[in-house]
Amino acid sequence: MSRGLLRRMHAFAVAWVVAPLALVGTPASAADRPTNTAWQGALLPRDSNDAKVFRGSLVFANYCVTCHGFNADGNGRAAHLYNPKPANLRMSDKNGVYFRLIVRMGGEAMNRSPFMPPWGAELTDEQTNDLVAYLRSINARPKE
Repeated sequence: MSRGLLRRMHAFAVAWVVAPLALVGTPASAADRPTNTAWQGALLPRDSNDAKVFRGSLVFANYCVTCHGFNADGNGRAAHLYNPKPANLRMSDKNGVYFRLIVRMGGEAMNRSPFMPPWGAELTDEQTNDLVAYLRSINARPKE
């Protein structure tokens, strides 16, 4: 199977899992919505860091989880196919600029694994920034 076909099949499978989850807890009608003024539509302001992290988690689930794993520890389903193994993103010492570059340009362009594909043509700048926000939020490396 071609890489593009596998990528589309993976995205389709993830969509079948993620889409129903997005509907859970969504009010069915205006009558079901809370009547207080604190509820103003969106649960997270669009430009908030929490919204970026949430959107970044969706990007991660669609593009990265197969290799890097659900825990971002480099133990995804396809990890055993690659040498070197995908990076453990939870313990990465790389900064946001580096993450942005490797996502956009791919591993080979950054003198890392040639198996890390360049996502620059596929992801928008917003998706890339959201992904970086997510990766920074899950980093478990001790702060110095």
